[in-house]
Amino acid sequence: MIILGVDPGTIKTGYGVVHFQKNELRLLHFGIINLTKENTLPDKLKIIYAELNRLIKIYNPTDFSIETSFYGKNVQSAMKIGYARGVSLLAAVHHQLFIGEYSPREIKKSIVGTGAASKEQVNYMVKTLLSVKNEIPLDASDALGAAICHAFRKDKQTPSSKSWKAFAEAFPERIIE
Repeated sequence: MIILGVDPGTIKTGYGVVHFQKNELRLLHFGIINLTKENTLPDKLKIIYAELNRLIKIYNPTDFSIETSFYGKNVQSAMKIGYARGVSLLAAVHHQLFIGEYSPREIKKSIVGTGAASKEQVNYMVKTLLSVKNEIPLDASDALGAAICHAFRKDKQTPSSKSWKAFAEAFPERIIE
């Protein structure tokens, strides 16, 4: 399976693409979508959506993994991250990818072994798991962490936690036309 992981944001959106087969992880690509302060919010969302669509066309992932938002002290910031999540999810849905959503705590626990891990600890373990010696920006390593978490957890998911497409295929009698 090829997984596109995303760490959404309206200043920086991290992404990472990994190949997972027979319990082996291989890094395909990672990066950051840098959004300038000069861009309006709608323009930033358009850029995120366009870039994720471009990556999906290039790498042809089967799965999409994204970090869920969490509420901090700044409601405005949480809403903007929600918008970035929305357009990211739209790109995945548009291409009919299997979607996994994981909290920052779940991702950290999956990668480092503790949900209270720092970004630097996640970065170190992502590089270790993917056998990468070069630097990976923190936003990109968070996205790769989401992808790796998805790889580790997908096999353990129940049918009820799969995509709407999988649900519709499993229960065609429940579809109302």
